[in-house]
Amino acid sequence: MSRYRFIAAQRGRYPVRLLCQVVQVSASGYYAWQQTRQQAITQPDPAWETALVKAFGVHKRCYGTRRLRAELRRKGYQVGRQRLRTAMRRRGLRALQPKAFTPRTTNSTHGLRCAPNRLLDQPKPTQANRVWVSDITYLPLANGEWAYLCAFQDMASKQVVGWHVMATMPEELVTTALQRAFWAQPPTPGLLVHSDRGGQYCGNAYRQLLYDHQAVRSQSRRGDCYDNAQAESLWSRLKTEVLEVRERPVFADLADARASVANYFDYYNHERLHSSIDYQTPYHTHQQLLPLSALNYPA
Repeated sequence: MSRYRFIAAQRGRYPVRLLCQVVQVSASGYYAWQQTRQQAITQPDPAWETALVKAFGVHKRCYGTRRLRAELRRKGYQVGRQRLRTAMRRRGLRALQPKAFTPRTTNSTHGLRCAPNRLLDQPKPTQANRVWVSDITYLPLANGEWAYLCAFQDMASKQVVGWHVMATMPEELVTTALQRAFWAQPPTPGLLVHSDRGGQYCGNAYRQLLYDHQAVRSQSRRGDCYDNAQAESLWSRLKTEVLEVRERPVFADLADARASVANYFDYYNHERLHSSIDYQTPYHTHQQLLPLSALNYPA
């Protein structure tokens, strides 16, 4: 406890000047501190701080200081990250933080033929629908079982273009998600679709679906999970921003998992600012990066 706070706590029992003499501070210094404290209590919050609290709540603790700064600048507030940190600390606002990613090596002993990694030594795409990445992840259910999620994400825009959730993970999990992506985004001929070496990405139905849409299969090298780092990053963010805000970090059942994933991907594509695309939303960036031929594609 500071000396001024001690005086404030004891002034009802003893004279202020006596207390100041005991703790060796000036009475004028105490009264100046008291006046500053009262002004801080009665002074309304600045507009940018009100906008900060609203943005933090709207995005459900998903935004740290970088994204909050970008969000506030879009609203006309030029506020630095240090002021944001101070305001958040004072208000007890703490953003969700993804746990450290521990790579999980996909079991590729299925005996099916894998494709080479066609992304190696290639520049990052600058147009949408040139490269999609995909992976499968596990979603915990309240009954102790699992649901399985497959998603396809555009590498340039970060937009999730197709996804599917099932109680098991057969090849159908992947082909349904990919078919949804093709329905939503007419594929550019030569589209590269990259995944890990899981057996679902090596089956006949999956390869035929790619062939029918003039897409090219690409897969990670054996034992190198970082070849598919973007897809793994999506899972890390999804599980942090969906599961950790729940009282019990599981989905009630398969229907709850599907609804929660749908809501999150809608938020992720249309509202969430992404640092690697200059703090724009994936949907906005995807529209900007579409080739002219796709923009003129008949509905």
